[in-house]
Amino acid sequence: MEILFVITATRMRNRYRRFMARRFGRRMYAMHNKEPFISFSFDDFPVSAVAVGGAILKRYGFAATYYASLGLMGRDAPAGRIFSAGDLKKVLADGHELGCHTFAHCHAWETKASVFEESVLENRRALEKVLSGASFKTMSYPINCPRPETKRRMDKHFACCRGGGQTFNAGRADLNHLNAYFLEQSRHDPSAVKKMIERNCRAYGWLIFATHDVCETPSPFGCTPVFFEEVVQCAALCGARVLPVGAAWEAIRGSQG
Repeated sequence: MEILFVITATRMRNRYRRFMARRFGRRMYAMHNKEPFISFSFDDFPVSAVAVGGAILKRYGFAATYYASLGLMGRDAPAGRIFSAGDLKKVLADGHELGCHTFAHCHAWETKASVFEESVLENRRALEKVLSGASFKTMSYPINCPRPETKRRMDKHFACCRGGGQTFNAGRADLNHLNAYFLEQSRHDPSAVKKMIERNCRAYGWLIFATHDVCETPSPFGCTPVFFEEVVQCAALCGARVLPVGAAWEAIRGSQG
């Protein structure tokens, strides 16, 4: 009985957080693009996301957005060894984008908005020390959905911010909390991903894929190279424009005129 109560309470808490994150602190944008878009992104990001995931994307002529928490740089994490300074340089040299994931990998809901914002600024300063002139145009909320006040504060720092939601963006999109589809949640069901790509194309939407590690024995937060390449190949064949998050936003905004 006690376990059932804990499970029910947890579900109610998570439902409340999702409701608040979706309903408040919004920066709505009406999408009128006449073609579908797909973006690939990696959170944290582990070395395998660059060495393996990046190599797969390169074979198809695609680039991704790598969301970095510089406070994790060089550490071992559940998704594997986190990027090095050399990996940051390689990401940019290969034509990818860097995105912000806060310096301390802050829990987006449990962290006070002021502390979260300071971690964003610290991440920016840390990046400047490693790569002078580099910057973050977009950000991804770590671990959970964001507080409304956190969303409001991010408004002035980034062109757009990415969450989760397991769907695509179409019609009216919240630039402070864009939908994303985490590949690891369907890594045993490629057909589910293909159906999402098809739905996105029919809706002229913007589908943002997210994951962490890409390796033969992935963590619960990643996927295998075979699975990842199957998704990339499907994206290449569907007719959508495949661009990093920041570049996709610029293309969508530019198509409005």
